[in-house]
Amino acid sequence: MLSFEQLKTKPKVLKSLIGHTLIEFNSLLEPFQLAYENYINDIVVKNKHRKRAPGGGRKATLFTTEERLFFILFYFKIYPLQELLGFFFGMSQSQANEWIHRLSGILQSALGYELMLPERNPLKLEQVLSHCPALEFIIDGTERRIQRPKDKDKQKKFYSGKKKAHTVKNNVITNYDTKKVDYLSGTYEGKRHDKKICDEEAHGFPNGSILLKDTGYQGYEPENVHTLQPKKKPKNKELSEDERQHNKIISSLRVRVEHVIGSVKICRIAKDIFRNSKVNYNDLVMEIACGLHNFRVAHRMTQV
Repeated sequence: MLSFEQLKTKPKVLKSLIGHTLIEFNSLLEPFQLAYENYINDIVVKNKHRKRAPGGGRKATLFTTEERLFFILFYFKIYPLQELLGFFFGMSQSQANEWIHRLSGILQSALGYELMLPERNPLKLEQVLSHCPALEFIIDGTERRIQRPKDKDKQKKFYSGKKKAHTVKNNVITNYDTKKVDYLSGTYEGKRHDKKICDEEAHGFPNGSILLKDTGYQGYEPENVHTLQPKKKPKNKELSEDERQHNKIISSLRVRVEHVIGSVKICRIAKDIFRNSKVNYNDLVMEIACGLHNFRVAHRMTQV
């Protein structure tokens, strides 16, 4: 059976299993414990007539804060089948499922306490981005495969011609300097166009912002923002040498957002085919994965 006690003396193995160093893990423990206590207090308030105090009864399999945090980080990083997850931690599949959904919300709250979650409300985006010292941002879309829906209408809705698979999609806006995910859009069906998501959410940017984008955002020109985008190759024509050099420069700048998305998808739950069927859980997973990326970046910048 896997346990944090076994692995805390093996830092390389621990990092490969949860995506974080031991120091980062310990830094996340305190807010995670606070979020767990607040969760328990909410249960007590909502269940005033319960006969047994929290913590009573049989001892839980995940008894300590360390084991709970290790469990949920392991699930996000490795994303095993729930039957296998239960085997690793000495519980049934149904118990593993219950712990997954309970601790996912607690992990989200913990990252929120640390101010590591990306902004989700497009109406607040301008205010959030205005706090960045250098107003330089990159926008990009990212898709995640899902299981093929059984319903024919949903099959058509979620089928992405670009990926040749059923997917869900998010737009992310990252800070060029800090490499953090400042904004995460809602989760949309894979066939939804990147620019259409931007038009519907109507993002606001601070005056004087510079926004790097790819050709998927052709025509997206927010007010008071200077946008940089590679030039599309004209039909039946070739780009000039200057235009190719221009595109090369922009691509060398935009590659940072690809690195950020790659770091977010260190969590295999945000990379592999998504299997969970709980409503809105795929959106929560992406938000937490972005929060974990921001936490890693902030912590490692502090260490440097």
